[in-house]
Amino acid sequence: MSSELVRARDNFIQGMSRISHFWGFPKAMGAIFGAVYLSPQPVSLDDLVAKVGVTKGAVSTNIRSLERLGMVHKQIQVGDRKDYYVAETDFWKIVRGVLREREKTEFDQALRTVGDSLAMVEQADTEEAELAGFYKERMGALQSFFNRLDKLVAALMALEDLRQGTMQRLFSSSDDKTS
Repeated sequence: MSSELVRARDNFIQGMSRISHFWGFPKAMGAIFGAVYLSPQPVSLDDLVAKVGVTKGAVSTNIRSLERLGMVHKQIQVGDRKDYYVAETDFWKIVRGVLREREKTEFDQALRTVGDSLAMVEQADTEEAELAGFYKERMGALQSFFNRLDKLVAALMALEDLRQGTMQRLFSSSDDKTS
């Protein structure tokens, strides 16, 4: 591979690492996805260790997370005991997987934390009423935003599920008519 292509690949992998970190995922996870995404052939854990420069344990842990998010898929090669991986290239599918995974854990935790904190403020001593009022206003605004965001994400997911169901019915009903 030419030095320019190696530089471009390495730059892309570093960029995926930064994006991953920005969204709250481990840097290694982004780098691993970048390496799998730019691999024309399925890639093994050993290949990823060499391309990304992290330990095999870190690659193994992060590749499982990427699988759970639907960003990579395991591919078996006949006659080889190693697991190989290919990247998901449907970005909407990736976004849905990330939203589902994140909504289940982090987002629910954030909603609970804001609600719990707001309840604590409401039970607080009225000695500092001005500060308590400020906290209530700020936390209430954030809670309201999170609740609206949660409903928006749920609506987007429901629309996507509806779209997929419609496509499946459309294709299965046209198959039924031709049989």
